[in-house]
Amino acid sequence: MSAQKFINPERGMKIALKNGKLRALETDADLQYLVTGGKLTKVKSNSWKKKRFFQLQDDGETIWHESQKALKRNNTFSINDVESVRRGRQSEVLQKFTDSSMEDLCFSIIFKGKRNTLDLVASSPEDAKHWVTGLEKLIASMQNLNTQQKSEHWIISRMRRADKNRDNVMTLKEVKHFLHDINIEVNDMYAAKLFEACDISKSGALEGEEIKHFYELLTAREEIEVIYGKYALTAGQMSASNLLDFLQKEQREAVSLDYALMLIEKYEPDSAAKQKKQMSRDGFLRYLTSAEGTVFNPAHKEVYQDMRQPLNNYFISSSHNTYLMEDQLKGPSSTEAYIRALTKGCRCVELDCWDGPNGEPLIYHGHTLTSKVLFKDVIKAIRDYAFRTSEYPVILSLENHCSVEQQKVMAKHMTSILGTALLTRPLGKKMPTTFPGPEELKGRILVKGKRLNKLDVVFEDNSSVDVDSVSEEDESAEAKEGEQKAKAKKSKIKLAKELSDLVVYCKSVHFNSFEHSKEKQAFYEMASFKESKAKQLAEHSGAEFVHHNIDKLSRIYPAGSRTDSSNYNPVQMWNSGCQIVALNFQTPCKQMDLNQGRFLPNGKCGYILKPHFMRIPDFNFDACNLTSGRWLRKKNLHIMVISAQQLPKLNKDKVSSIVDPFVRVEIHGVTADKSSAQTAHINNNGFNPMWNKTFVFAINVPELAIVRFVVEDYDPASANDFIGQYTLPFTSIQNGYRHIPLLTKCGNVIPSAGLFVHIMALDD
Repeated sequence: MSAQKFINPERGMKIALKNGKLRALETDADLQYLVTGGKLTKVKSNSWKKKRFFQLQDDGETIWHESQKALKRNNTFSINDVESVRRGRQSEVLQKFTDSSMEDLCFSIIFKGKRNTLDLVASSPEDAKHWVTGLEKLIASMQNLNTQQKSEHWIISRMRRADKNRDNVMTLKEVKHFLHDINIEVNDMYAAKLFEACDISKSGALEGEEIKHFYELLTAREEIEVIYGKYALTAGQMSASNLLDFLQKEQREAVSLDYALMLIEKYEPDSAAKQKKQMSRDGFLRYLTSAEGTVFNPAHKEVYQDMRQPLNNYFISSSHNTYLMEDQLKGPSSTEAYIRALTKGCRCVELDCWDGPNGEPLIYHGHTLTSKVLFKDVIKAIRDYAFRTSEYPVILSLENHCSVEQQKVMAKHMTSILGTALLTRPLGKKMPTTFPGPEELKGRILVKGKRLNKLDVVFEDNSSVDVDSVSEEDESAEAKEGEQKAKAKKSKIKLAKELSDLVVYCKSVHFNSFEHSKEKQAFYEMASFKESKAKQLAEHSGAEFVHHNIDKLSRIYPAGSRTDSSNYNPVQMWNSGCQIVALNFQTPCKQMDLNQGRFLPNGKCGYILKPHFMRIPDFNFDACNLTSGRWLRKKNLHIMVISAQQLPKLNKDKVSSIVDPFVRVEIHGVTADKSSAQTAHINNNGFNPMWNKTFVFAINVPELAIVRFVVEDYDPASANDFIGQYTLPFTSIQNGYRHIPLLTKCGNVIPSAGLFVHIMALDD
């Protein structure tokens, strides 16, 4: 992006976006509509429905809306903060407080993080369509920018913001404000010196080429210059053969000259250099910040693993208390929580079911003040969102507290709403002996719960009883124990045949021992383990636990004492071969970072194939007590943390609040591989801090190792503040000079921020 775009902004229709200009803006009716703006009805409740004016601002990424609150200054939101736009009455608010006849007028803006959804009603279907389509185009435009373009766009937007009087020149005072805004603390002398160096005209203000020069000085990447200079051996530029040399020696990529030529064609912005088949500094930086240049192996962005193995051979992204938006005592229950989990790739969701009024079952956290949501509304949300992120099967884990009558209603809702997607009998024409694979179950929804009889009765003519008593789900019984100490742990509940018959491959049974499970239980009979029990088994019977999970499914869930919806460490459970390691998706934390990192590869489809040594009975793997075996493929992981770029300010309201960043690298995996190391902190620089600090980690079992990069703001007097993180499996890391995107606590990408590192994984 040229700083010239800041100097001569084209007002009105020509807004700054996507390298300074949103393409096709002048001819796109939807975007024209957003620029003109219009009134929409904002809906919060039955009595709170108010018309507000909404309009796209000059920067092309900010929506302003009027507010009647006298003290509300920040009545804007950025397109970068929007996760999605939903057409129609798809939110709980619009479903409750608008009429079904208004379907074509309604839409919802869903924000990243915990910000409340914006529910809106347009005056006509055409207006609603303009708004939804226009917003979707803006979101797509921002998402399609590469890392370098996002960085450039971010800097230019901050330069515009610093220009308080909109005169397209920058005074020294505005330059100082701008430097603070982009997270650099400089003394007055340095700021004046930088300003003076750029003020060629000696006018006391920067304009035109002077701002461009200031921009170039500010954004120079010394570390990139050094690397580029080493390989730019063809008249000061990189030829295709120079680039190939860099790719093979530094990036350790087994690629050909054709690949180097492809990168030049794809990323070189200078047509003259491209014609000579050369790569300039700008092209090289664009490559380094592209998908090919980031730390995550781009080959793993798509589904690349064998998806035809039995279901028990996969780790499955799983949620606990999915209905909750916050804590387990008084937080709200919502269909939105299911939508968010499913769109994050979660493939196993929990439904805590209780009797409700008017014969309609409810979902909420029993014996607490959490709000309630209708079972049928949750099933509708699952129907609508189950397969938007991943085509692979979704498991509904039922915690059933309902009467027989309302169990029948549950079964009716699932069969009528989910239709053919609901799996109601085993695949094939004869009794199976193993699970089908995710590929065979694409687009199908499975029910996990209690069943009255064995699965083979499906292939027999004799009928079973309509209602019978079964032992309560372990988790349900434990939940009751907290309320009713005298209640026997293995309490009984009545189970309706209609609900029982929907349980096919995931029949819930009580765990007695590994020996009992092996001898007495069928492959489709699975146990749920409280985290403390699973931890005990992992530490004292590790190899047996792995063997148990070779042909059975195991579900792990957080202890009921975690009333704040905190999470346990899932890594130990994956190390034991447990497939359904359920976490509170609603709680941002390190454990959820690890979960997001574990399921980052394989197209984020929610299924990761377990390592070979955890799928074959011949092996005797124990993560806590390593012995010689196929899993020992020792590596030395060398990581140099070089620099960071455009780290966000943590206190945006304070101009002087500049971060003192440091980077911590964590290794999570088998017991022997757990490790971490961190850089020193850099004072008052969140814009371009440099460390050049190298760490070496010994990795014994690379197939189970997860690497987490964390950036924090150093505070000598209190706990350090989180800035951003990125987590990925060791097996998905690319060697060489790599940029690392940074994510917020909620797992969303921070558009402009990143780390620059050098990585080398060498055989021990």
